[in-house]
Amino acid sequence: MRVARLPMYSLPEMAAARAAFWDRLRAGLGTKDVPDHISPSSGILPETITPNTLFSQMCGYPLLRFYAGQYRHLGTPLYDLPGCGMGADGVPTHCSFIVVRKDAAFATIGDLRGRRFVMNGRDSNSGMNLPRALFAPLAEGRAFFSEVIVSGAHVASMATVAAGHADAAAIDCVTYGFCALYRPEAVAGLRIIAETPVSPAIPFITATATPPDIVAALTQGLAAMPPDDGLRVTEILPPRPEAYEAILALEEGAAALGYPDLI
Repeated sequence: MRVARLPMYSLPEMAAARAAFWDRLRAGLGTKDVPDHISPSSGILPETITPNTLFSQMCGYPLLRFYAGQYRHLGTPLYDLPGCGMGADGVPTHCSFIVVRKDAAFATIGDLRGRRFVMNGRDSNSGMNLPRALFAPLAEGRAFFSEVIVSGAHVASMATVAAGHADAAAIDCVTYGFCALYRPEAVAGLRIIAETPVSPAIPFITATATPPDIVAALTQGLAAMPPDDGLRVTEILPPRPEAYEAILALEEGAAALGYPDLI
């Protein structure tokens, strides 16, 4: 049986909205080998994108770095949340917010030199790659932070900063926006001091083994989806895989400045 998952932005409070989204999409696919429900997701990157993956959403950095040839783009959502927008090439974008404690004295990212930084994972575009591009010009080829902690999730990174166990974090603006809506207490003790460069928003994908007629139905169904208030999706744009090369260009730019690792 094929599986459908929405592992990104998967706060438990949004389960009903995710289920409703899938119900609308699957209605145009027929019933043959199409799952009735969105499957639970651990939030941990899989070893591979398995051939039975009918529908999912995955961060652009690991897609390019680890899963080449294993997936097809289906479309890119435009979110109605702060930090999201539309690129000049017509591809929806997102960024990360650099957050600190609300009562911290930091005013600019330069003030974070020698401080403790927390990120959700070293394979994350929003937690690692985008802030690496932001801090690279300031690092001057040296370690910028005194310590970099890996939390495992953006929500955990926010809690780590709020509790004073780290001084700053990079939080995907969509995650931050959903927490502001559904868990205002999670952002109440935080303050945004900067935004990273933007990159294409996290795309919807399917496995390369998915038959072409189903790929076409999924792509058309996503493009025809009405605005979704529950998921804050304004529209879903057609697939533009080439746009995601910009994510690796940010990595290459940081390396050229002598800052290949976020340290």
